[in-house]
Amino acid sequence: MSLPTTTRQWILKQKPTDLPVLSGPSQTFALETHPLPSIKPNQALLKTLYVSNDPAQRGWIDPNIDPARLYVPPVPVGSPMRARAICEILQSTAEGFAKGEKVIASCGWTEYSVLDASALRKTQDIEGVAVTHYLGALGLTGLTALYGIRDIARAGKEDAVVVSGAAGATGSMVVQIAKHILGCRKVVGIAGGAKKCRWVESLGADTCLDYKADGFKDELIKATDGYVEVYFDNVGGEILDLMLTRMKRHGRIAACGEVAEYNKSENHGIKNWFEVISNRIEIKGFIVFDFLPKIKEATAELVQAMKEGKIKVDAESETVVETGFEGVVETWMMLFEGGNQGKSITKLV
Repeated sequence: MSLPTTTRQWILKQKPTDLPVLSGPSQTFALETHPLPSIKPNQALLKTLYVSNDPAQRGWIDPNIDPARLYVPPVPVGSPMRARAICEILQSTAEGFAKGEKVIASCGWTEYSVLDASALRKTQDIEGVAVTHYLGALGLTGLTALYGIRDIARAGKEDAVVVSGAAGATGSMVVQIAKHILGCRKVVGIAGGAKKCRWVESLGADTCLDYKADGFKDELIKATDGYVEVYFDNVGGEILDLMLTRMKRHGRIAACGEVAEYNKSENHGIKNWFEVISNRIEIKGFIVFDFLPKIKEATAELVQAMKEGKIKVDAESETVVETGFEGVVETWMMLFEGGNQGKSITKLV
């Protein structure tokens, strides 16, 4: 089989102010074919197998965010959309990386790529664990959850914890870490739909509330009777605003995501800010890249917890959608429609 000399890529054409546009003159992305560069010393030619779908990608293409205020450079118009992926090495000139091995790389929405060896991280074979979990529970998602709830929110045994986006990739890991590793006295999840809520409870949440259901606000007030010490926020918007009224004095909030607001040109805004002042609530944002030097340590810790049965890392922990390369954008968009349970991953077929 001859090696590829060209690759298809999804190129950012226009930055969206609301939901990304899939077709027409204002479409956000365009499918294009480009030549591959020749492989140089200490590089590898990669074939993309699995693509990580992350809500944070939406912020990387937001035209309203000042690049100086973003934690990574925004994706430039005319460039491939940025994304992490699991790839197979087709050819290598790098010591320690052999043909046929699987690696994690930020190759973007592209079928094939040529990258430096320094940009690659090998996966490990763990019996009974799919390699895709290195994009989720055993990758940056797990790292986000572990350091967010333990180091940023400083959750412990005496704390009651609420987790929004609890059926998502990060939230589902936070629930398990809070309950089974940190031993928090109470864990309340918030998710969309009864089926997802039951799954979150199966992970260890004492209860999970359906934010789509009538009476959600009353149920949240009941579930947080006496108020809570910790809130892990994945969604922002109205739920964050409501949770400000449910925090104990000197409570801690780990601000991880804002998925409820990513595709809105006008945000909900915070109406209960006086709660922060009156109750001395601590809100701390964080970015997983701050903890990258500790990813090997965190992965080892999560693998050990998995072996001890403290966290579940299985088929229910991820939503893997098989599609041709043409379906990459539509699969990513499912994130914003609640189409995933656990980590969202695109499998290219």
